[in-house]
Amino acid sequence: MIKVEGHNNLFRDEESGAIMNLDAAGYQEYIKKRNLKNKEREDIHNIKSEINEIKSLLKEFLSNR
Repeated sequence: MIKVEGHNNLFRDEESGAIMNLDAAGYQEYIKKRNLKNKEREDIHNIKSEINEIKSLLKEFLSNR
Protein backbone atom coordinates (compact mmCIF):
# COMPACT_ATOMS: atom_id res chain seq x y z
CA MET A 1 0.00 0.00 0.00
CA ILE A 2 1.08 3.51 -0.76
CA LYS A 3 0.56 6.30 1.78
CA VAL A 4 -1.54 9.19 0.47
CA GLU A 5 0.47 12.39 0.71
CA GLY A 6 -0.81 14.81 3.35
CA HIS A 7 -3.08 12.25 5.07
CA ASN A 8 -1.93 10.14 8.00
CA ASN A 9 -4.55 7.40 7.77
CA LEU A 10 -5.17 7.14 4.02
CA PHE A 11 -3.50 4.53 1.86
CA ARG A 12 -3.87 3.59 -1.81
CA ASP A 13 -4.15 -0.09 -2.73
CA GLU A 14 -1.60 -0.77 -5.43
CA GLU A 15 -3.73 -3.35 -7.25
CA SER A 16 -7.16 -1.69 -7.31
CA GLY A 17 -6.16 1.95 -6.84
CA ALA A 18 -8.76 2.26 -4.08
CA ILE A 19 -8.06 4.64 -1.23
CA MET A 20 -8.56 3.12 2.22
CA ASN A 21 -8.86 4.81 5.57
CA LEU A 22 -7.06 2.75 8.21
CA ASP A 23 -8.08 4.93 11.16
CA ALA A 24 -9.82 2.28 13.33
CA ALA A 25 -10.52 4.72 16.19
CA GLY A 26 -12.07 7.22 13.80
CA TYR A 27 -14.21 4.50 12.25
CA GLN A 28 -15.44 3.35 15.67
CA GLU A 29 -16.33 6.95 16.54
CA TYR A 30 -18.25 7.25 13.25
CA ILE A 31 -20.19 4.03 13.99
CA LYS A 32 -21.00 5.27 17.50
CA LYS A 33 -22.29 8.61 16.17
CA ARG A 34 -24.27 6.89 13.40
CA ASN A 35 -25.95 4.55 15.90
CA LEU A 36 -26.77 7.46 18.21
CA LYS A 37 -28.27 9.40 15.29
CA ASN A 38 -30.38 6.38 14.30
CA LYS A 39 -31.59 6.02 17.91
CA GLU A 40 -32.54 9.70 17.98
CA ARG A 41 -34.50 9.33 14.72
CA GLU A 42 -36.30 6.29 16.13
CA ASP A 43 -37.13 8.19 19.33
CA ILE A 44 -38.50 11.13 17.32
CA HIS A 45 -40.60 8.76 15.23
CA ASN A 46 -42.01 7.14 18.40
CA ILE A 47 -42.80 10.54 19.94
CA LYS A 48 -44.61 11.62 16.75
CA SER A 49 -46.65 8.39 16.80
CA GLU A 50 -47.57 8.92 20.44
CA ILE A 51 -48.60 12.53 19.78
CA ASN A 52 -50.80 11.39 16.88
CA GLU A 53 -52.41 8.78 19.13
CA ILE A 54 -53.04 11.39 21.85
CA LYS A 55 -54.57 13.75 19.26
CA SER A 56 -56.80 10.98 17.98
CA LEU A 57 -57.97 10.06 21.48
CA LEU A 58 -58.58 13.71 22.33
CA LYS A 59 -60.65 14.23 19.17
CA GLU A 60 -62.65 11.10 19.96
CA PHE A 61 -63.22 12.26 23.53
CA LEU A 62 -64.34 15.73 22.44
CA SER A 63 -66.70 14.39 19.79
CA ASN A 64 -68.44 12.12 22.35
CA ARG A 65 -69.15 14.94 24.83
